Amino acid sequence: MPTTLSLRACAAEALGTFLLVFAGPGAVVVDRVSGGGVTSLGIGLSFGLAVMVAIYALGYVSGAHINPAVTLAFAAMGEFPRRLVPAYIGAQLLGAVGASAAHRALFGNVAHLGATMPSGGAGQALLLEVILTFFLMLVIAAFATDYRAVAGTAAIAIGGYVALAATFAGPIAGASMNPARSFGPALLSGTWTVHWVYWLGPIAGALLGGVVYAVVAGPLARAPAQANATAADEHR
Repeated sequence: MPTTLSLRACAAEALGTFLLVFAGPGAVVVDRVSGGGVTSLGIGLSFGLAVMVAIYALGYVSGAHINPAVTLAFAAMGEFPRRLVPAYIGAQLLGAVGASAAHRALFGNVAHLGATMPSGGAGQALLLEVILTFFLMLVIAAFATDYRAVAGTAAIAIGGYVALAATFAGPIAGASMNPARSFGPALLSGTWTVHWVYWLGPIAGALLGGVVYAVVAGPLARAPAQANATAADEHR
């Protein structure tokens, strides 16, 4: 039986992902409707600011993964209960579909509802998604698992990175970094162009990012007492 806490966490994941997809791909839709009123920079900022707001508003409830790739990476790192993975991913997909359904009701099937499609080949898009999500997970892991990260700045750092990636790489590959973000618009617009790229790339990148961060950060990342003892030894 799911606990009240896990139900609340799943609700937070659904709401957070709804916000991300409503604001991010929504900016793509509104840019088309308004004849370029949002601009490419505005679209990138919309993604980043939505992530930042979701983390501030809902992070204390669910961790604000709002991304199946992040949830899977945390589970693989031992930082998240594996039994909750299906529920979290289901909630994230539901939130994304709900946001795209709202876009379709408001504007119709404009700009494919912001669906992610590569401007080049599938291989190029796949590699970009792996690299972009690798660094996204590196940033997330630093703030979620490492006591040495600057307190209170996770939302700014993660949202800032998302805005950066979406701004410079969005026009080429979509800069999804998030299977749920791609799934909602794809389902509601019927746009499935190399959709597998936006699952495989982010998941591979997030898993790799989690592994590399654990190696680079070392055992001090999760052991403050041990870190203090080591630091004291070095200064004797």
